[in-house]
Amino acid sequence: MKILYVTTIGGMMGFFESLIEKLISDGDIIDIATNEIGSPVPEFYREHGCRIYHIDSSRSPFNIGNIKAIRQIQRLVENNSYDIVHCHSPLASASTRIACKRLRKKGKVRVIYTAHGFHFYKGAPLKNWLLFYPIEKLCSYYTDDLIVINKEDYELARNKMKAKRVEYVPGVGIDVAKFAGTVVDRKAKRKELDIPEDAFMLLSVGELNENKNHRVVVEALSLLKDSGIHYVIAGTGVEKDNLQKLAVKLGVNLHLLGFRNDIAELDKVADCFILPSIREGLNVSIMEAMACGKPVICSRIRGNIDIVDENGGGLFSSSSVEECVEVLKKMLECNRKQLGEYNARKATKFSFEKINGQMKVVYQNQLER
Repeated sequence: MKILYVTTIGGMMGFFESLIEKLISDGDIIDIATNEIGSPVPEFYREHGCRIYHIDSSRSPFNIGNIKAIRQIQRLVENNSYDIVHCHSPLASASTRIACKRLRKKGKVRVIYTAHGFHFYKGAPLKNWLLFYPIEKLCSYYTDDLIVINKEDYELARNKMKAKRVEYVPGVGIDVAKFAGTVVDRKAKRKELDIPEDAFMLLSVGELNENKNHRVVVEALSLLKDSGIHYVIAGTGVEKDNLQKLAVKLGVNLHLLGFRNDIAELDKVADCFILPSIREGLNVSIMEAMACGKPVICSRIRGNIDIVDENGGGLFSSSSVEECVEVLKKMLECNRKQLGEYNARKATKFSFEKINGQMKVVYQNQLER
């Protein structure tokens, strides 16, 4: 197969390394069209012989670069005779599907779109529905296979979108063996992090922004008034100063670690993982924590509810500090080892091997139609 991957920004290609490595090892040819300005494609792809083409795509729906990208993608597909164009991220995917409309109609290319969480969802702001829903609806007519990564989006896509085929593939996969097999000296690691060995370490992984909603956890911990709890967040973002100030004001033990390359080790020395997000597609960090055998507390939202249940942790409303307090109380008192073992078994469903296998079948089915 000859496949063109299209993303708005180059950095997004970091999620697909395992799948593309398998495709290349099977003899498939992979090229990439994206915007690397400020967000380069991982060097992995150049090392594996992928050709990378620039397009003027942008994260802003009002940037004229998304219009320019239509013609750029059109020329690429015309000149390179791809069997499949697989697009990701809403704006680059809209440009791609419009660009491929004529060639697709002639049967010269198949177009696959993976929606990594629609921007319109139950409880989403009205502006999201007004802006993104009409675009997705229109472009679905020009889509051979629409892949969604959570069950809420799957139901919406089946009922509202017009793609020839709608499929549910739960995310991009995780390296289960790596996370499950990580060994770390708990005492030494906690000393490095300045976390007391006997403390209850609550871990989050993700960007420090409003959507990740770390504030609700800080506020919940202030109500618990338990000085033995330390909240650790791995990630960077614009909310860093605000979170630090809030934690100091409320007397909460907060550790902001910034960007980290040792997530598996952090998961292993934590007592519980927490994700309080307002919106997610299907969160990878939850799966990684589960693979490490950790209980998980998370917001009761699309995607999260596909992964986490009461047998492996707890759920709460992303807007309710009180509910967060209640699930934290239960976590302090329950058998966390049992919850973690349940999660470790469940995490095997999201392994690279299983997800990559599903994607290979998707591609092969498209070529056979």
